[in-house]
Amino acid sequence: MEKIRKFDTKIQFLKYKVLREVARQAWNDTLMKNMMDIPKIIVPGKVPTMRCCVYKERAILAERVKIAMGGDTTRRNVIEVIDIACDECPAAGYEVTDSCRGCLAHRCEDVCKRGAISFDHNHVAHIDKSKCVECGQCAKVCPYFAIVNRKRPCQSACKVKAININEENAAEIDDSKCISCGACVYQCPFGAISDKSFILEVIDLIKGSEHGKNYKLYAIVAPSISSQFTYAKLGQVISGLRELGFTNVVEAALGADMVAQAESKELAEKGFLTSSCCPAFVSYINKTHPELKDNVSGNLSPMATIAKYIKETDPGAKTVFIGPCTAKKMEVQLDTVRPYVDCAMTFEELQALFDSRDIDITALEEGVLDDASYFGRIFARCGGLADAVAEGLKEQGFEDFELKAVSCDGIEECKKALILKSRNMLDANFIEGMACVGGCIGGAGCLTHGPKDKIQVDKYGAEATEKTILDAISALDRNQ
Repeated sequence: MEKIRKFDTKIQFLKYKVLREVARQAWNDTLMKNMMDIPKIIVPGKVPTMRCCVYKERAILAERVKIAMGGDTTRRNVIEVIDIACDECPAAGYEVTDSCRGCLAHRCEDVCKRGAISFDHNHVAHIDKSKCVECGQCAKVCPYFAIVNRKRPCQSACKVKAININEENAAEIDDSKCISCGACVYQCPFGAISDKSFILEVIDLIKGSEHGKNYKLYAIVAPSISSQFTYAKLGQVISGLRELGFTNVVEAALGADMVAQAESKELAEKGFLTSSCCPAFVSYINKTHPELKDNVSGNLSPMATIAKYIKETDPGAKTVFIGPCTAKKMEVQLDTVRPYVDCAMTFEELQALFDSRDIDITALEEGVLDDASYFGRIFARCGGLADAVAEGLKEQGFEDFELKAVSCDGIEECKKALILKSRNMLDANFIEGMACVGGCIGGAGCLTHGPKDKIQVDKYGAEATEKTILDAISALDRNQ
């Protein structure tokens, strides 16, 4: 029941249980003492629940505990592979299936330039992996569609081709290509790929704040929160954050309003921009299209923009971003962002924090979020940023500027748009890039991923008191 209510998959639930137990021990200052016992706490008996034997299951859980405590500190990337958990997928690549009829045409053999195709005494084709270069030509010409490409789920999920298979048959991540979007984390059916957690840093910040006595601790929540925690009301989630120890809860959507205003003006002045809100999209541009780097908007993301505002108006404050995005954990490491955002965590981790303190948010009164505008709140779904930029142009008197926006839903669409633009074949002056399908509501750190999420975001936007971007920013200035 707990899993069904709060999470999409059993893998998420397992990850959550580790995070919850690590957090419980951290609250009690017993983590270092009991760290090795956490796998036994999660799997207390001698019967395994998800693996072949309880000893392997606990060994994998021990690795999950390390990732929950920050993971490999020698690697900057926040996405990690648990090698011992990555041993169940078959070898990837092209394979001949039972559909092969042993035909006489042998088109697969004729088209293979590497001589990787051979036949047994029944004329059934076989592929020599030592010669195959995965070109796929044999699969294209087979009249029975008997040759298939058995990609691993992580490789299929990774649209930037950052996942390879090493000599031990385990996945490994090419950091030079990885954009930390977390698609592989969500799609791996064995949970062998995970994002590092900085939940211990968040707990330290909460402890250090002592409910605002030493410093004010701000929770900056992403607008995609409107489609999460579906078993409770949004206002109860806000109250839960205060119950945890956050002094203030602020909408990242307020930062989105500020970005929409500044980005629309920047676009009118420069004539062409790509968005800067999605850190995975910006990372992809930097790694694959350096010729377009100067066209990335000079504005910080909504997260960093509102965090900067908070620290400028409340010196000494600390900020924690809470959202659906694993790439945000990379963004907070940037020199341009580090001074403003102290830590980032996902909705998965927030759920673990609530339950580590036995906070039942459904029993709480409803709190209230600061009012961003409709346009700031719809940043959570694909197309929302482009709509906000259109509104920003109108509100600031740039009606003569003709907006030609392309909203890219997922990194594959981003890839196509950037290639076309680099070749001067795209009739657009603004590219909104969202690495996750659906936008932020499709982020790997979401509790759930559902078809109704876009509807929830738009509903949340419609509930905003401030109906224009300028109204939201003016209200923010008045409250300073």
